[in-house]
Amino acid sequence: MPEKNKVYTAEITGLTSEGSGVCRIEEMAVFVPETAVGDVAEIKVVKVLSSYAFGIVDRLVTPSPDRCVRPCGAYKKCGGCVYRHISYDAECRAKDAVVRDAFGRIGGLSPQFDPFLAAEDTDRYRNKAQYPLAVIDGKAVCGFYAPRSHRVVPIEDCPLQPVAFSEIAAAVLDYINSRKIAVYNEKSGTGIMRHIYLRRGAHSGEIMVCLVARKDISRQLAPLCRVLAEKFTDVKSVILNINPAHTNVILGEKCLTLFGSDTITDVMCGNKVEISPLSFYQVNTAQAERLYAKALDYAAPTGSEIIADLYCGAGTIGLSMAHRARRVVGVEIVPEAVENAKRNAENNSVANAEFYCGDAGKVFGELRERGCAPDIIVVDPPRKGCSEETLAHIVDAAPEKVVMISCNPSTAARDAKFLCSRGYTAERVCGADLFPATRHVECVVLMSRQKS
Repeated sequence: MPEKNKVYTAEITGLTSEGSGVCRIEEMAVFVPETAVGDVAEIKVVKVLSSYAFGIVDRLVTPSPDRCVRPCGAYKKCGGCVYRHISYDAECRAKDAVVRDAFGRIGGLSPQFDPFLAAEDTDRYRNKAQYPLAVIDGKAVCGFYAPRSHRVVPIEDCPLQPVAFSEIAAAVLDYINSRKIAVYNEKSGTGIMRHIYLRRGAHSGEIMVCLVARKDISRQLAPLCRVLAEKFTDVKSVILNINPAHTNVILGEKCLTLFGSDTITDVMCGNKVEISPLSFYQVNTAQAERLYAKALDYAAPTGSEIIADLYCGAGTIGLSMAHRARRVVGVEIVPEAVENAKRNAENNSVANAEFYCGDAGKVFGELRERGCAPDIIVVDPPRKGCSEETLAHIVDAAPEKVVMISCNPSTAARDAKFLCSRGYTAERVCGADLFPATRHVECVVLMSRQKS
């Protein structure tokens, strides 16, 4: 067992799903952040547990060929990126390995793995930013949280965000500081302004500015709306979201439109879509379109099928498949997203899609009782995966195919294992990078019902 505070020389042989390097010291696995496969380093052990340990690089002896510089002034300070010290090709190899490992180790499955979907753009790809506010040296600042904390690291420009986001955030901060509007304190629950939340249509260029506050301060923010509208012509909507709860949840349930429209529009997979502050919309539009195209390839509808789209959000996945289906039925728990989905169907003249609000498992069960017998089920659950109720309803519905889109390969593998134990086969899996430089990786899975 390695000794705490002792320095050892070791080679990094792998990466964890969190982006840390892995080496073996005294026959024990040691996790070392900011390292690359192939690094030989002098590693100081800083924490030893019963079956593994943590270390930091004391000196890099021989750097890995994967090492490179992907510039960011806040790297290592904020908790966003973990892969800015290695090449993008190495990052994709690591993420593909995470997907493959999850389905083998957690799922005990051996599907066909399709080529990993790497991103064409690794910077400025995000269409959404959520900046927490804090007070530093008497002034309001915004940025991102430091790793494993709620301490705000001020950020002037994040290379993952559009340049306009930094400019808008700076204008909002100038206004808050000039008007001396109190910033929310998460510990005490006092103050007013909590977050600056921005959304942008990747194809349309339309920008929504959503200001999250503890109470209604519409009158105080009215002049800011004029400032933003005059300075940034792409700003089409300014929303005040009111979140009075003493919690770290970002958004409250109440939204007030201060300027422009309640929503902004964009195009996803050829469909015009409305985006509200509370509706789910993939953060990387270009990669989401490639991911949805892979899901459509897996589903392979011929035009005669009923497709059920569970956890449907604003309906983007179901609408992308509607032109090749007899009927699309979407289920989503967020009311605003369901309303977006209905309008999106109407705005794109999609007459064969309908959307329902409620828990996916419960609503889908009710639909089945009314005779909705889907041939294909598409699920895009949150990180925690599908609920057991939803999985049970999927099994009872017995569709020919289940296509699962997931932002968490571990829960996707777990849910695939459940379905495989109840008559399905995991045929194909494809990893996709929607969040370059970060630890996150998505995947899409094709499950087919066994014929016997």
